[in-house]
Amino acid sequence: MTLSPPEQPQAPGAAPASGPVPGAVPPPGCPAHAGGADAVRRLYGPEAEADPRGLYEKLRAEHGAVAPVLVEGDLPAWLVLGYQENLDVARTPTRFSRDSRKWRDLLEGRVAPTNPLAPIATWQPMCTFMDGEEHQRLRAAVTDGLARFDRRGVRRHVTRAADQLIDGFAGYGRAELVSQFAEHLPMLVLTQLLGMPEEYGPRLVDAARDLVKGTSTALASNDYIVMTLRQVVARKRAAPGADFTSSLIAHPAGLSDDEMVEHLRLVLMTAYESTANLIANTLRVVLTDQRFRASLAGGRMTLPDALEQVLWDDPPMSTILGRWATGDTELGGQQIRTGDMLLLGPAPANVDPSIRPDLSAPVHGNRSHFSFGGGPHECPGQDIGRAVADTGIDVLLTRLPEIRLAVPETELRWVASLITRHLVALPVVFTPVEPAEPEPSTAQDHPGPALAAPAPLPAGRHRASSWTERWHRLTRLLRGSRR
Repeated sequence: MTLSPPEQPQAPGAAPASGPVPGAVPPPGCPAHAGGADAVRRLYGPEAEADPRGLYEKLRAEHGAVAPVLVEGDLPAWLVLGYQENLDVARTPTRFSRDSRKWRDLLEGRVAPTNPLAPIATWQPMCTFMDGEEHQRLRAAVTDGLARFDRRGVRRHVTRAADQLIDGFAGYGRAELVSQFAEHLPMLVLTQLLGMPEEYGPRLVDAARDLVKGTSTALASNDYIVMTLRQVVARKRAAPGADFTSSLIAHPAGLSDDEMVEHLRLVLMTAYESTANLIANTLRVVLTDQRFRASLAGGRMTLPDALEQVLWDDPPMSTILGRWATGDTELGGQQIRTGDMLLLGPAPANVDPSIRPDLSAPVHGNRSHFSFGGGPHECPGQDIGRAVADTGIDVLLTRLPEIRLAVPETELRWVASLITRHLVALPVVFTPVEPAEPEPSTAQDHPGPALAAPAPLPAGRHRASSWTERWHRLTRLLRGSRR
């Protein structure tokens, strides 16, 4: 089966100003008007957390390609479900901007400072919140820095890190592949690419995992990450090397230290989160779908092809926050008003019946999915993420060819939030094997001032008492610290 993106439609003209108005009750004519705000489905709470995919399909059935929804604080937004509509939004920043200062609910005081969305939706001096020339300046520094890493060099880092992780459990005959492999491998590779001392990799992995999961010590973990990145920037100014941080420093875009720390953290955390999910999701399919695994073993499908199938069916990010309408317009039959917030939907877009009428038909190797977004803000590090995932999984399956799931597939569990859906655990069993032969270190020399060892993370602080509080803490942390 060969898919290609549908032809990009012409941008519709300005729509009448009769679209949905934020507030408790949608105006007449809005698809969600009947029954007031309670008729609009929420993208948070029990239904969304328990079955986000089912919720997307209910919204598609009720509203079509673009659906009115409520996000935290019962703030109105539009969830873009259709494949073509997602492309339309992503590719036309003149109509749908990344600049959240255009958000009408924020401008009119309806977004409380304590709202969990405020920290991740409030404008920040990063390329992800900019359009036009300033976006191009900052994004060029990121893309040029990532482009310096050839796929072969990345694979060397991945192979070495994967072997180290597998050695930690290979002799036991059992493992839990989310916490012992998928969550560690991307960060171990990223720390090398960013030019950090190798011995700091495991500690930074722990801090990143702690931050993403919103634990009681997550704030301290975020402080550690920011402190480490500031030290890396200072160190690389004194002694540059062949790494991403040195590339940012030397780039003609002229990033300030604050801009460099922001973008280092952006690359570190977004690449970590999406790649860890991709690894876990692919391993789950390999271990639970015998035909899928047989196709890999028989050479009918390569591992890179398999990754693209998983990216279609189970993307690392369910939704992408956000875009803001620059004027009154129309999208998917809905009237969008100036300042409305839109959420892109990789997960629902990839299963849009208009492009995938038969979800059982294979899409091996097809890259026209929406899992990495599109347009000027398409993920710049996606090829590195692919290299980390397919190399790491290949090393694992080569070293543990008899690996199998240790529990019935029905016992696997996920945890979902507005943006992502995580596999909680993937327990496996296999025939114990000996550790791999150690390879020569690929770590760089580290002249110049050393990174100071951080104090131990304090325990028992910032206790999370509810899902809302944990998510609020996580989003605030992902915004980062500025000092």
